[in-house]
Amino acid sequence: MPNDYHIPALLEQTIEGLHIKTDGIYVDATFGGGGHSRAILEQLGKKGKLFSFDQDIAALTNQIDDERWEFIHGNFRYVANYMDYYGVEQIDGLVADLGVSFYDFDTAQRGFSFRFAGPLDMRMNTQAKKKASDILNTYSEEDLARVFALYGELADAKSLARKIKQAERVERTEELVAIVTGKRGIQALADGQEIAVEPFERKKLSQVFQALRIEVNDELGALQELLQTTKTLVKSGGYVAILSYHSLEDRMVKNFFASGNIQGEKQKDFYGNLLKDFEGGNKVIVPSQAEIEQNPRSRSAKLRVARKI
Repeated sequence: MPNDYHIPALLEQTIEGLHIKTDGIYVDATFGGGGHSRAILEQLGKKGKLFSFDQDIAALTNQIDDERWEFIHGNFRYVANYMDYYGVEQIDGLVADLGVSFYDFDTAQRGFSFRFAGPLDMRMNTQAKKKASDILNTYSEEDLARVFALYGELADAKSLARKIKQAERVERTEELVAIVTGKRGIQALADGQEIAVEPFERKKLSQVFQALRIEVNDELGALQELLQTTKTLVKSGGYVAILSYHSLEDRMVKNFFASGNIQGEKQKDFYGNLLKDFEGGNKVIVPSQAEIEQNPRSRSAKLRVARKI
């Protein structure tokens, strides 16, 4: 695997948490650079099977030459449909690394990062129609404010939306950076050219770009569908490991494992017994300082693992 495509965080802990059976059937919902998939295959026997999903066709450049492995170019929200197509009724475990790959962040033409000049795209699936620039230029001021408040947790979501709508059009990362930071003097740059950003401006820019990325790809909607699918797709005794990188995702995962729904509303049966589909998941695992020093991008990773009851 090319190390510059993506280095998975908490790899050892994730694989350990899956308790892989040599003849089991597993799903890697976010193939990316293939780090988790390769680690799973190392523990599978000849009768084992791994299905790896990725909606970004660029991930196929990291394909694995192994008859036990199947790559599926698709969104993990449709994992149940694909498993039905392959004749798989239930699986022994699933892993999903919800972080954006290093490759996507570092490719200026993808528009995921405020560090580089380039088109505001942000589509995980490059065949999808809606880009980040479409959202900025077609959404109403009210809808933009909603996106920034919900997905970026920005206190000034309304004023930021107003500033964006006052601009004629916003098509590029450097144009959006200029609006967010108030540095209207930023000139048009060539794709890939680094955008000068002060350290104190990075948090807000991260929130803005995160909000747009989530909206473009309906990331939280897809995660909700994936989590709900695990209730029936994962065998009793199987494990689900989810790596998240911001509080919105982690809250959904924590609530789901605890209550069976992303709102965290605990339900009881007629006798007052708590209705649950999973056990565990309340413990969050974070990278060690040593891992963060080796892979700084892992610093915000949070791993939760739960067992299907």
